[in-house]
Amino acid sequence: MKYEADSPEEYIQQLPKERQEPIRKLRLVIKQNLPEGFQECINYGMIGYVVPHTIYPNGYHCNPKNPLPFMSIASQKNYIEVYNSGIYAIKELFNWFIQEYPKHTDRALDMGKSCIRFKNINEIPYDLIGDLCTKISVEKWIKTYETIFKKIIKIK
Repeated sequence: MKYEADSPEEYIQQLPKERQEPIRKLRLVIKQNLPEGFQECINYGMIGYVVPHTIYPNGYHCNPKNPLPFMSIASQKNYIEVYNSGIYAIKELFNWFIQEYPKHTDRALDMGKSCIRFKNINEIPYDLIGDLCTKISVEKWIKTYETIFKKIIKIK
């Protein structure tokens, strides 16, 4: 589901009541654990965490006017979703997450390439999401992004 919002607070206010607190908690965990330099914003209709143009002027290759995305949280129709580009781009981080997940919940992992879906909003492993946030600095994400996408496109 896409919400029209200009700020994370406005996004949260539009959510169904039962989704507001889990999204607030995810937002807090991410903000407390994400390394310095990432910026919170509304990005692609979700609460996003990006590398701002002040740090990475090239922006996102799909649309250089947009900052380089890294992480997002969203309330979808049937679940809350956490997107993390690092688990998509870095195999070691993906493997770490897969190994750590069962230590934090009995729920089966529901995961796509960069998204982690939580159907039971009362069983979100906030500590694990916090740990995930600490794994990649802005500098490491830029280097990873450029290494991966230099193979696909030419980044200025």
